[in-house]
Amino acid sequence: MKKISPHLPNDIEKRLLSILPRVQKPARYTGGELNQILKNWEETEVHLCLVFPDIYDIGMSNLGLAILYDLINQRSDSLAERAFAPWVDMETQLRENSLPLYALETKHPLAQFDIIGFSIPYESLYTNVLNILDLAKLEIWASKRTDEHPLIIAGGHATYNPEPMAPFIDAFVIGEGEEVIHEIIDVFRSWRVSSTSRSELLGELSKVDGVYIPSLYQDFYHPDGTFSHLEKKIASAPTTISKRLVAHLPPPPHRIIVPYIETVHERIPIEIMRGCTRGCRFCHAGMVTRPIRERSVGEIIETIKKAVQATGYHEVGLLSLSSSDYTQISELVREIQNEFSSHQLSISLPSLRIETFSVQLMRALENTRRGGFTLAPEAATERMRNIINKPISTSNLLETAQAIFENGWQMLKLYFMIGHPLETLDDVQAIADLSKQVLAIGKGVIGNRAQIHVSVSTFIPKPHTPFQWVACDSLESIQQKIELLQRNLRGRNLKLTWNPPEATFLEAWLSRGDRRLAQVIYAAWKNGAKFDAWNDQRKVEAWFQAFSSAGLSPEFYTHRLRPITEKFPWDHIDIGVRKQFLIQDYQQSFQGQTRADCRQGCYACGILPKYNSLRREKGITWKCPPLRVTSSN
Repeated sequence: MKKISPHLPNDIEKRLLSILPRVQKPARYTGGELNQILKNWEETEVHLCLVFPDIYDIGMSNLGLAILYDLINQRSDSLAERAFAPWVDMETQLRENSLPLYALETKHPLAQFDIIGFSIPYESLYTNVLNILDLAKLEIWASKRTDEHPLIIAGGHATYNPEPMAPFIDAFVIGEGEEVIHEIIDVFRSWRVSSTSRSELLGELSKVDGVYIPSLYQDFYHPDGTFSHLEKKIASAPTTISKRLVAHLPPPPHRIIVPYIETVHERIPIEIMRGCTRGCRFCHAGMVTRPIRERSVGEIIETIKKAVQATGYHEVGLLSLSSSDYTQISELVREIQNEFSSHQLSISLPSLRIETFSVQLMRALENTRRGGFTLAPEAATERMRNIINKPISTSNLLETAQAIFENGWQMLKLYFMIGHPLETLDDVQAIADLSKQVLAIGKGVIGNRAQIHVSVSTFIPKPHTPFQWVACDSLESIQQKIELLQRNLRGRNLKLTWNPPEATFLEAWLSRGDRRLAQVIYAAWKNGAKFDAWNDQRKVEAWFQAFSSAGLSPEFYTHRLRPITEKFPWDHIDIGVRKQFLIQDYQQSFQGQTRADCRQGCYACGILPKYNSLRREKGITWKCPPLRVTSSN
């Protein structure tokens, strides 16, 4: 077995070597990979552990973790190491052998770090966060931690509504972390020299833009159980927390860590663009990552060159919410062809619009055609697509499918959602009908080699979106819709997969929850809930028992239509998009009114003035393109 590290504290190395042969994939827990950064613990002032609360195989493909790992380790005064949720077998070994959860680089226990930073991209990781704190032998409730404990911070898309996890976390980073992480480290260094209390540290952190300190606020509720307001405990606490934005995307990391084992993505990830202008009403990411910021073609090409040399990977993922919306995408493709024609380099564009231009892009990158082509119409009728503001004509979709098969692909994956607002069974039946139409087109081009994979998820109303007011579809209705699709999508050329309704509801009540749900999360974890994103590990009954013990109802958080006047537990979080804009967009959905791409006309959502002000503040010259401003009351 590979020796783990010469820098192990205490006797952890010896004890690890005795338990690793008893677990699946021991390389999840050893570290020592290519491009790992190993700093001298004793000579480095501030120690941070970046934690992804799922298994290594998934967390190692998280771009946010890779970015922060690179940025922190560029500092001479700080080090960043990594930790992940151990799988069930490793957790059993850790507990039976009284071993604390440790970081991969030096094997120091998490409790010995100064700052522990959780990346939480989705709500079904909440119980894993608690489990990791427990495995690290740390207090789970923030109020019980003292000056001797690490500072626990959290960020990621699931923290744009921080309230369900507020009692467990010392500080939330709202928004983009590339700049704010340095400010947090600087505040921590100054605090440690001052020898003042932990409450002083939290007070200083509350002055950092984009940092939310939940212990500085008290939550209040109306007699009917709806949220009333947050009340500041100290006058200096900010009333609202504005999303942290970077005015210019920093250079992307290129020395990506190369795992010893297979992970979900084995490629060089490069974010070519951040933000989206499409305005899909269900899409949380499209709202909270505004505005659009693009990297130059030259910077992307240079990063690919360095990354290929540093990692040996043969695939590069050009990442964004809509890669074909990148304004220089054609030039980028040409440059990639020119620079890497002899490298056998595979380029993936994982997020493309439904248009023949997307097919042309993929055709230009000939070596990407290793698997299937993916389209995400989300709904099968034009009426439904207008409601969700994804106005794609059925004829355009079918033309694109025709082009896909004509250009050599044999498998086409179609992503749909069920449970949309105002959806009928006819809209669901249309999913089956449209899928069969696409299959018929494929067979007409390439015969029985054509394969259609229909993937169906269930719509979840998300905070900070135009659909944050709607009710989640009922369990009975979702099951009826899934059964309809199961009956109608059969045959050897058709494959149907779907999300279990239980997973939908768990995410639904957590995503729009308030601070009272912390007791539910804690009780569910005590009842055995963890790895809630895994179908074979999810314990739904543990959650229902937790709701009962807390005297709360899951239906209150999932199936209740919110009036426009209701205050939300996340209203103190300012994502830069005005709530009045979301209200107007929500109301337009009832009439099937759509908004065109923001690049065709600005609808005054609120983000551009803040972004332009930020760029002027940073001294970055930027000329706003001429836009037609459409009234948005």
